[in-house]
Amino acid sequence: MVLEEVDENAQKTIPKNGKDQQLKSFTVEILNLVKEAQQQHGLRHGDYQRYRGYCSRRIRRLRKVLKLPQGDRRHFKKRDVTDVHVNNPVADERFLHVPLILAERSWAYAMQLRQESNTEPRKKFHMIRKLRKACNYALQLEELCKLERCDPRTKLEAQAYVAWIHGTLHFELQLWTSAAENLKKAQVVYEKLASALPEEKQLPYKQRIEELAPSLRYCAYNIGDDKAINLPELRTMGVLENFDKFVLQSTEKTAAVLHEVEWYGIKVPVCIERVQLFLQSLVDFDQSLIQAEDDAKRIEIIENMFIDLRDVISVARAEVRPDNKDAQLLLSYLLSIRIERTIQRNMYLIKQTRKPQDIVRLLDITNQQINELAQLEPLQNQESVQEDLAHRLLAYRTLRCFYLAKSHAAVHRWAEAFGCYQRSLKYANDAVQNKLSPELMQMIKNVIEDVPSELAVMRSQAILEQHEDESATVLPTKVQKTKKPLIDRLNEFHENSQYLTKNPNVVPMPPAMEPVPAKPLFYDLALNFVGFPSLEDKIEEGQSKQKQASGISGFVKGIWSGWGSSSKK
Repeated sequence: MVLEEVDENAQKTIPKNGKDQQLKSFTVEILNLVKEAQQQHGLRHGDYQRYRGYCSRRIRRLRKVLKLPQGDRRHFKKRDVTDVHVNNPVADERFLHVPLILAERSWAYAMQLRQESNTEPRKKFHMIRKLRKACNYALQLEELCKLERCDPRTKLEAQAYVAWIHGTLHFELQLWTSAAENLKKAQVVYEKLASALPEEKQLPYKQRIEELAPSLRYCAYNIGDDKAINLPELRTMGVLENFDKFVLQSTEKTAAVLHEVEWYGIKVPVCIERVQLFLQSLVDFDQSLIQAEDDAKRIEIIENMFIDLRDVISVARAEVRPDNKDAQLLLSYLLSIRIERTIQRNMYLIKQTRKPQDIVRLLDITNQQINELAQLEPLQNQESVQEDLAHRLLAYRTLRCFYLAKSHAAVHRWAEAFGCYQRSLKYANDAVQNKLSPELMQMIKNVIEDVPSELAVMRSQAILEQHEDESATVLPTKVQKTKKPLIDRLNEFHENSQYLTKNPNVVPMPPAMEPVPAKPLFYDLALNFVGFPSLEDKIEEGQSKQKQASGISGFVKGIWSGWGSSSKK
């Protein structure tokens, strides 16, 4: 009944020629809308409960402003958005937001239950029910977007959203084939949308494509397509929650690797289960680095591996006892893995770094890592290992001298740069005779090729700078104007054409005023020999006048004092 009243009010607002007018098409950027809401309301920190509360408040506001309530305070009557609301000429695209936010609320509740199901397994069934509910709301959104009122982009985004929701549900139900089909469909649609949009609007779609890739590889592995997955990369990206148990049951071929590894000819027993799982994930780690897109992706994979390695080292260190030689050996092996991978990451960073001083800092860290690796107790008595580490250290010192010379040249320190280039060439000639990795050997050869030309440049730059300094001190400047007159700078020579004119600046005219004493001082030495006339007669006349004055004043003073004393009495 309420729906009929709303429709009647809507019909009253339709203009008389409304049938002839074309309906305004709706454009709903579903992925952008969802991503923005998620980032602003909790999912940046993984807070699904906060996002679910936001979705509830958003739905309440939408129903209020769209005049689409579900009953009144006493009675509840479910009212979904239908094609009647969407096709109304006075309607806006916010009607499509209602089923979208409803689906997002159910999905957020499911993800919250998924986190809680780690400690309460029964909540997994509740999570599945919420995901099914999210799929129903997503299907309602897709049906509404199929209407002619929506543009093609909205229809494509609705299809991709529905495929993603269904893929998530089937992934949790372990229906790997259907999950892979839906996720692949969503990935293809998002790829098409990203290719059709301008570059500044492609970021959310590319992020969603990257989020779908690990799940697709995991589905492919469970289906049986081994080529479509990369287990170490899935491990480092945090996709597999139960990856540890999965690795133990995956293959029987690597069972021996889990219990013993060989390290520079030393057999290291692995008795800790956590360490076994970690070492199993590193079996194809180098292959995953080779298959990565670029160096930035390789650095990200190595740094993600460091997170697990840090926990594994802490577990192994807790097992170390003075009488447990195997645990000590295992800890040294794990520390060597951290050192080797740190050096590998630094070399990838060097390829991306442009500033020579930053490369010098990375090479300093690398040299320190090599020294720490050589000081590990199991390797101290290994002569071949120590020799190999010494060769690598010499190669890294060569690179450090080379880039240190570049940093000196950048600030015009030609002498220091020349000396560093000479030392790097000496180190390079010694290092090229040793056995090194192909990448490191190529870098040393590049140093040998580049240093001679750099030495010539440094020598020429130093000569030019010395010549400029000498010319600056010996040769006068031809044009150098100054306001000081010639008389004030007789010890300086400047060519100035003003001296040949009628008004040369030789002496300031008029001269400047100088302060002089107002009266001269003299020593009056003749005063002691001067005879002054007698002034006695002048003094006597002065004393008589003073007596007369004092008599009159005394009389007057006596009168006043008498009055004053009488008044006091």
